[in-house]
Amino acid sequence: MNQRLAILFILITLMIDAMGIGLILPVMPDLIREVTGGDLSQAALWGGVLATSFAVMQFLFGPTLGSLSDRYGRRPIILISLFVMAVDYYVMALAGTIWLLLLTRIIGGITAATQSTATAYIADISKPEEKAARFGLVGAAFGVGFVFGPMIGGLLAEFGTRAPFYAAGTLALINMVFGYIVLKETVDDRIRRAFDWRRANPFSAFRKMGALPGVQRLLLLVFLYEFAFIVYPATWAYFTTARFGWEPQMIGWSLGAFGIAMAIVQGGLIRYILRYLGERGTVLWGITFNAGAFLFLALVQNGTIALIFTPVTALGAVVTPALLGIMSRTVSDDTQGELQGVVSSARAVAMILSPLVMTSVFAAFTGDGAPVYLPGAPFLLSMGLMVVCGLVYVAHSREAAAP
Repeated sequence: MNQRLAILFILITLMIDAMGIGLILPVMPDLIREVTGGDLSQAALWGGVLATSFAVMQFLFGPTLGSLSDRYGRRPIILISLFVMAVDYYVMALAGTIWLLLLTRIIGGITAATQSTATAYIADISKPEEKAARFGLVGAAFGVGFVFGPMIGGLLAEFGTRAPFYAAGTLALINMVFGYIVLKETVDDRIRRAFDWRRANPFSAFRKMGALPGVQRLLLLVFLYEFAFIVYPATWAYFTTARFGWEPQMIGWSLGAFGIAMAIVQGGLIRYILRYLGERGTVLWGITFNAGAFLFLALVQNGTIALIFTPVTALGAVVTPALLGIMSRTVSDDTQGELQGVVSSARAVAMILSPLVMTSVFAAFTGDGAPVYLPGAPFLLSMGLMVVCGLVYVAHSREAAAP
């Protein structure tokens, strides 16, 4: 029972991470225009800057917090971060300038770097054969967060652009109290590892993990996949506003539909997919499906059809859990935090670059002087990246099968 409550807390923590992001997505176009006085294309560019600053901090601090949790334990790192996260959201609620919003996104990126610590906790308490499926629960938690986050954010937007931030901060505080009660430490002397700054920075951690057989290409695949998939949070609010004229509430409902489907896929359906296709087949299926989904979204003209198709796109959200399961089995128990920190940083590098690229592509094809009006252009780029992902994974599979 104690382990179940601990897992529940970890999943709620990850859900709040997603919910916090999802809560603010529907109001970001209006909030940025409110504090800058610019138009939608300019708001999209600022949105890319805010998302990138958030991701830079995740990149820099993912391995650091992961290594700190290998030394001092998962519990204190997670609880402290939840408290700082709550304060950060309250400050965002009061921000009156784009520069204060930028500062809060920087701090928020540091607190969100504990995703690696939370995932390492799941690895600590899971048997090798359980890891891929339980990492699916991690994805499902994010899916549930995206269900309630955008939906609640869209509804709270009716009370003003600041209301979602107060809600996100309060959720983080309540969960911190719950974690203080139920979370037991999993790091003991058997797996405790001394903290070393040379291994705690992302560059050294990448070198160490990249030296492990088969991990280097998988890290590249994580980066490319996340780069492509970030097109959703980076441009969805702007894309649907420009293409279909959706209001914040409709944006929230669409993201909520995606989150429901993602929770179903990663929380339950993935177990059957893994059983039937295996981890390798699951990765290939997800990559292929996502390529088709991105192409469809790039070209769809009807908002109703797009809304119906949005939850279907979640059927491809099986790649990351399968990859995490494969990678987690390649390292020892005392470096699970470091591995998850490196994975977090690889994803953060994608989050650093992708929002800037995706929002710039969006602005280039929707702003004045655009060669052709095409709000879906970022999705075409993501489709091309999925093709590259497939090639990288096939190369990895052939290398792993070689004698």
